[in-house]
Amino acid sequence: MKKILPGLSLSIGVAIIAKLLAIFFPSLGGATIAIFSGIILGNTFFKQDTLAMGTKFAESRLLEYSVVLLGFTVTFQTISHLGVNGLLYIICMMATVIIAAIFLGKKLGFSDKMAMMMAGGNAVCGSSAIGAIAPSIGADDEEKGQVITLVNLLGTVMMLALPLLAVTLLGKNLLTSSALLGGTLQSVGQVVAGASLINQETVSYAMLFKITRILFLVVVVFIFQQRTKKLSPTTLQTTKKFPVPWYVLAFLGVCILNSFFNLPTLFSDGAHFISTWFETTALAAIGLRLDFRKFIKEGPRFLIYGLSVGIVQTIAALAFIYLLKI
Repeated sequence: MKKILPGLSLSIGVAIIAKLLAIFFPSLGGATIAIFSGIILGNTFFKQDTLAMGTKFAESRLLEYSVVLLGFTVTFQTISHLGVNGLLYIICMMATVIIAAIFLGKKLGFSDKMAMMMAGGNAVCGSSAIGAIAPSIGADDEEKGQVITLVNLLGTVMMLALPLLAVTLLGKNLLTSSALLGGTLQSVGQVVAGASLINQETVSYAMLFKITRILFLVVVVFIFQQRTKKLSPTTLQTTKKFPVPWYVLAFLGVCILNSFFNLPTLFSDGAHFISTWFETTALAAIGLRLDFRKFIKEGPRFLIYGLSVGIVQTIAALAFIYLLKI
């Protein structure tokens, strides 16, 4: 505990500062501010080896707990509000993003594991999805940190651009604007922030699309793990007993419980609050652990990858909204 405390305390401190700054910069959000603050501080003032164990704990464990707590904010009944076309839209979007991200990743020379994390992070729920996917495919911490940074950077750009695109191309159509934002933006915070730039009603409907994407987290993790086993049969066979990590199974169990039992709102509100803090602290730790010099070294290729995936997401969303008459 003495070895963990310094790095963990620093991560929590950065998260608190990020949350406070988010009050004044709501369009960015605490998560985005946390990871970029962590990168700046970790590459300038806080390079001490004594911080490594604590930031490692915050990065790995807190993201896992965050994934579990997401289950209290999700129910299977949510799907019924979207209708068949809405559900089909989400499935088509996720499949398109996953295929495109893996294809583009290979073309740009990224490892298969990084491409899968990029695919899952953009298709499902940003950092939480990457936190669930990374250990299930045997990805290392550096790869995970780089992809999380890229996904958050892309999400921030899209969070600011998509509301303007929605108003310009889709007018005041509530469902289509909500589908565009909720079906593409990476994190829950980015969906809320982006949709709030239009109006509060858009936030509610955009979250329905977002939550439906989160429901498929278990499926995506399982598919990626099976894919990894086929490509590298020896990578995971000695490290995993079950087909998916414990916290993904726990997420599914909590989601089922929340779907079939009328739990007090205290559970969902409390879980959302704690999950947000866990994720923000974990992102701060990831930023603190990320060697920005290595990231800059790969900069142009990373930026091209992120922008390419973002363009595919946006075009696919507009195409499916039109074809499915959302």
